[in-house]
This record gives sequence, C-alpha cells and structure tokens, in this order.
Amino acid sequence: MMPKRQPHHIPLLVTLAVGAPVAVLIVWPQAVGAQLAPVVAQVLAFRGPVAIALLVLACVAALVAVLRRRWGVAAGIALVLAATSVGSGTVLLARGSGDTVPGGDLVIVAWNTLGGAASPESIAELVVETDADVVSLPETGAAAAAEVARIVALAGREMRAGTTYGESGDSPLPTSVLIAADLGEYRVDPAAGSSPGVPSGVWRPVDGSGPVIVAAHPMPPLPDEMDRWRAGLAWVAEQCDGPDVIVAGDLNATVDHLSAYGREGLIGDCRDAADEAGAAATGTWPTSVPAWLAAPIDHVLVGSAWTVHDVTVVTSFDDRGSDHRPIVAVIGR
Repeated sequence: MMPKRQPHHIPLLVTLAVGAPVAVLIVWPQAVGAQLAPVVAQVLAFRGPVAIALLVLACVAALVAVLRRRWGVAAGIALVLAATSVGSGTVLLARGSGDTVPGGDLVIVAWNTLGGAASPESIAELVVETDADVVSLPETGAAAAAEVARIVALAGREMRAGTTYGESGDSPLPTSVLIAADLGEYRVDPAAGSSPGVPSGVWRPVDGSGPVIVAAHPMPPLPDEMDRWRAGLAWVAEQCDGPDVIVAGDLNATVDHLSAYGREGLIGDCRDAADEAGAAATGTWPTSVPAWLAAPIDHVLVGSAWTVHDVTVVTSFDDRGSDHRPIVAVIGR
C-alpha cells in the first residue's frame, strides 16, 4: 500500500504561520516594541532596499513553486516575502517624498560633514543657497565652523559659530552649530550633557526669548554599540521637552526608531519635520546610492510651537566630500 501524501495545504499553512511574525518584525516592529532590537534596527534603516530584495526573493520562490509544482513550502515562502515587501513599501509610500506648505520663519539645516570632508566653502555655499538661520554640523570642528561664518559674512549674512566636544572619552569629532545673529546670542548649556560616545550639545538663548537649539549626533547602531545608540536617542528625547525646541543633526535613526521614545510627539514631545512634510522616505545616507534607496537618518525635530512648511533633502551636494546629504526644513510659529 502506498503511503498517503501529506496534503499540500498543511505545509503552506505552517509556512505562513511561521513567516507571519517575521513579516511583522520587518514591516511594523512597533507593534511588538521591537524597533530597537538588534538586526531589526539595522534592517529598518533600509526599508527601500529590503523591500526590493524581498520582492526578488518572492519571485524566485514563486518560480520554484511553479517549476516543481510544489504548492506547499515554496508557495508559502513566496507569499510571505511578497506580503512583507509590499507592506514595507507601503510604509515608505505613506511617508512620501515631499509636500510643501507656503510660509515659514526659520530655515534649519543639518549636514554631517564626515569629519570635515565637506569643505567650509561647500558648507558656506549651502548656507547662502538655503538662507539658513540655524545649521547643525556634526563632525565639524570649531576652525571650520568659524571659517564658514566668515565666508557667509562676506555674502551679507552674519552668523555665530559654536562647537561642542561632548563628554570625556567621546569621539574626537566635534559637533558645531551656526546660528543667525538676528536670533540673538546663544550659549551652549553644559548642564544638558551630551549623547554618549559622540558629541551633541544644547544651545540656549542668553535672553531666554529664542528657541532652544539642539545639535544632535547619537552613536550609530553598530552591533557592539547598541546600548550607547539607545542611550543617545533617549538623550535626544530628553531634550524634546518644550514647545520651542528645535533638534537638528545626524540621529543615526529613522522615524521607526525614534518612535520608541515618544511622549506627546514622535520622540519626546517633538515631531519629525520630514514626517510632517511627507518627505520621511527620502534617504540622506549614504550618498553613494540614490536618495530613494538611502537611509533617512538625518533629521530636524520640532516642538509644538512650530509648524513645518517644507523639508528638502539636498542631492546637489553629493559630490562635496561627505557621505551624508544635507536636510533643510522651513518652519514657522
């Protein structure tokens, strides 16, 4: 007597049952609070490439199922991969690639210059081109920031430069800011501390009337730096505790990661400007791949006092030395 064959639908259902939790972890790990977990965090940073890769694998699995006429495991894998690809792609589409609202009082720019690989001349060109009021420059030293201010002054725009070197033992790569003189005098707040490992700083208006400006640069989520990465994002969330706050910099995180630290906003009490403007799917790192494939890890965050009018990821500076693209946000009260 020939042994009975297992019905095709049983392996299919088992594969779907096993694959569904994996799909959730890739598409929306926030559902189970896993967006900061190792591997998941790294995968989330590249939704676009991951969605494309999964779609290709789904096609391969479907082809195997058709050629071998096996509608069990292979077909189940194809369905799970296709659903995960579509789900992740849908999240990106929902975040959009740009939407403009007329108006705005302040222009905020963030650009990680890769340890000064982008020259002061290039930074100054960006400042003048965007008519920036606040510029956050992770990995930019005091001398370079001062030179940018000097060049911009020649174009008729007075800006004041400041630099923080973080805590003892931090990376030697500082973080600088440029603040338009017409916003008043600003000083770094040593009591605010820094994100661990890489310098961040908080600049407060001397007369107390202007916005609090945070130039942020948490650690990247490297496998052996996950704790300091999370602590850096928690530090950013702590600074997002007032309506006037503006945070700008290389946060080494996407909106998926930031959402783990939300209170009244996406992170702390802040909203993400690109998310508000429908531009949160446009990637800033690395410049070696198109913006639609890159990771959107550079951000401008704003408190409740601000309205977001426009956000742009600048691609015309891809050849200026840095591996990050500048992000420019126009905001108003």
